[in-house]
Amino acid sequence: MTQWLDPVEQRAWQAIVALMTRIPGALDTRLQRESGLTHFEFRVLSLLSEEAGHRLQLSDLAHKANASLSRLSHVVSKLERLGWARRDTTAGRRGVYAVLTDEGFEKVIEAAPGYIDAVRRLVLDGLTEKQTAHMAVLGETLSDRLNRILVEDGD
Repeated sequence: MTQWLDPVEQRAWQAIVALMTRIPGALDTRLQRESGLTHFEFRVLSLLSEEAGHRLQLSDLAHKANASLSRLSHVVSKLERLGWARRDTTAGRRGVYAVLTDEGFEKVIEAAPGYIDAVRRLVLDGLTEKQTAHMAVLGETLSDRLNRILVEDGD
């Protein structure tokens, strides 16, 4: 028989659900309005901008972006059409790379201030420094556990 969530577990879960459903939409709205990007597109571009040579193997990029290879491939195709990324292969190495173009790097630079402002306004400004540090530890703990479970389950 299923054991229901106790009141504290229920509060924690409801808070996580609210964050999971509301923050992405708010970030998408802001980024679309100001930069013509979705949150996921910005995430992909910014992850590439942080890499040496602004390039990363698609499978590694999918892992870092917490996305399926299929979803990432669709987004990279869109970014290619816009001139912000391109695909590349390296002789003697397996796999395809996503490479941020100069125009894509400019797009990240253009969109970053609005994105950072939205993250602060929606989340971080409501927390003390200590709460932010605690949230970082909790988020990393939950993310690590989720990754382990998904690997074990083959997802």
